[in-house]
Amino acid sequence: NRFLTEAPWDAEALNEARIDWHQKDPSTRFSERGVIAIDNALIDHYGQKIEDAGYFWDHVEVRYKIALDYVFANYVCTTGKHYPLYLRRFKKEVQCQEDDEEFINHTELTIELVDQVCEREIPGTFTWDSFFTNARTMNHVHGKKDAQGHRRAYVGDLNWKGVEQKISEVAASIPIEDRKEIRRGDKRQWYFTATLKIPKVNHKVRVVILWDQRRDKEPRKILITNRTNWEVQRILWVYRDRWTGTETYHRDGKQELGMGDCQLRDGQGQTRHMYLVMMAYSLLTSQLKQARARDWALCKLTTIGEASRAMLRESLRQTLAWAVDQIVNRSRKHKEVLMQLGLA
Repeated sequence: NRFLTEAPWDAEALNEARIDWHQKDPSTRFSERGVIAIDNALIDHYGQKIEDAGYFWDHVEVRYKIALDYVFANYVCTTGKHYPLYLRRFKKEVQCQEDDEEFINHTELTIELVDQVCEREIPGTFTWDSFFTNARTMNHVHGKKDAQGHRRAYVGDLNWKGVEQKISEVAASIPIEDRKEIRRGDKRQWYFTATLKIPKVNHKVRVVILWDQRRDKEPRKILITNRTNWEVQRILWVYRDRWTGTETYHRDGKQELGMGDCQLRDGQGQTRHMYLVMMAYSLLTSQLKQARARDWALCKLTTIGEASRAMLRESLRQTLAWAVDQIVNRSRKHKEVLMQLGLA
């Protein structure tokens, strides 16, 4: 606890060093075809006295729960490997009023993450789900430029109140013969695309409407992007990486790396804990999809779960080997060994 709350170390400097470390490996290095996925995650907690914790509605579990709400920017490489970049913690408006602080909503937190990514000149296309699709975010990203002077690209899920309803009505009226086939492996879908202007957005956008079946009335998904010249396949490819870069990180972080295990009330301690989880995730990511199995892993690792379990087995093996050596070869009493291991 003291290491997280009192020790003098810079969590943000550690995070920047972690990101720099990824650039040394070709499989996790930034590229123009990379994807920057933005999403939020509710991290369960037990106490309401934890700084910034509150009741939030979880649409997956369909219930209210006490949690911290984090917004993450994650990077998805062309190799399929992915890792978190930056984070922001959301604080509810009523809590800000009680603490006499300025309230910052999810949109403004997203803008902060976009600015941080752009200041570091991290290449790639931004993507997010419908919760983050709005004119403010789209206009802000479109106004940013990369190192070559090109406008930054985004692909979002369009579920924007009012706009989505109008486009859904248009989708239902699109003749079947105008819906084109698109394949991904054995999976087949149908699409219609058009470039248009929508209210409050200061640039032209391209909308892609997807149906599972050609004769369906309701579309499966409506995507929006400022890249009006991109092929539909590329737009879909970018958006699919949103799930890869966010949902899998949230799942593995919670299930394997103790993302929600820190119950400190101190906000700095919570933030530092999250940065350490991000560090652990990066270290495990570096061990995935290697050309050959690591000596300690015994098999080629393909998922964070496999890597976590392999690390646990290796730690247990080394601990048992050390204990046996201490007792058999160094003639130490077993109680002394247990005490040194903190088990007595």
